[in-house]
Amino acid sequence: MEAERQAVGADAASQRPERGRGRLVDWGLGIWSAVALLYLFIPVFIVVLFSFNDNKGRFNFTWQGFTLRHWQHPFQDPDLAHALTTSLEIALIATFIATALGTFMAMALVRYRFRGRSTVDFFVFMPLSSPEVVLGAALLGLFLTLNINTGFVTIVIAHVMFCVSYVVVTVKARLEGMDRHIEEAAMDLGATEWATFRKITLPMIAPGVAAAAMLAAALSIDDYVITSFNAGQTQTFPLFIFGATRQGVPAEVNVLATMLLVVVLALMGVNVLVQRALSKRDRVRTGAAA
Repeated sequence: MEAERQAVGADAASQRPERGRGRLVDWGLGIWSAVALLYLFIPVFIVVLFSFNDNKGRFNFTWQGFTLRHWQHPFQDPDLAHALTTSLEIALIATFIATALGTFMAMALVRYRFRGRSTVDFFVFMPLSSPEVVLGAALLGLFLTLNINTGFVTIVIAHVMFCVSYVVVTVKARLEGMDRHIEEAAMDLGATEWATFRKITLPMIAPGVAAAAMLAAALSIDDYVITSFNAGQTQTFPLFIFGATRQGVPAEVNVLATMLLVVVLALMGVNVLVQRALSKRDRVRTGAAA
């Protein structure tokens, strides 16, 4: 009996250093992750901070005091307001088209086996792995070959082409983790394929579709390289900022960028809350069925 106690004590003593090393590794990884995130968000903090800068000249690179005057009239520059409006219109149209196409493409790739499926999967990932300058130049060559004048429409087409891939990848991840038995149960109870999709499938993948739509909208508003190739005389928000850097970026750019950041963070928060609510509802339904 005494020998067993001594053995247990020896095992506990040998496990203490391992636990200590495990805690040290956890703390180290946590600190490293926090430092990495802080480094990534420093430019965002600077943009938000300098939206309150009381700059005296055209340039907004040196802190000169706190003010709210830039927030009082953020759209006083008509060119800036028009560029932002154009970017939002393009993002809205491109997001709607890319989300619809990408969702159905993801469902086809996950749910069905057809000839050429691997080839389609390969071409879906090509825009993700290709440099933006390659895609932008290729699209410009295509439009010039077809004698299509570059402008608003060509920007929308270009944004749809590279946003679709992100939508497909995001929605595929949601579909692959979904329980097919719920859909099968609905169809066994007499629901048609359309009714099953509308009442079962779509609500279950809605958080993934919403996340994909937000990602597509963010990519569309943010894009500069592909847009610069296919914009023609159309000026978007990123193109305006790049052109303004030669003469001095107005502080209103920081204000509008901060507004976009707040809107995106709010939408992300809503999406997280919806996902939690849906997960809780699914757990309740699963428990009730069991």
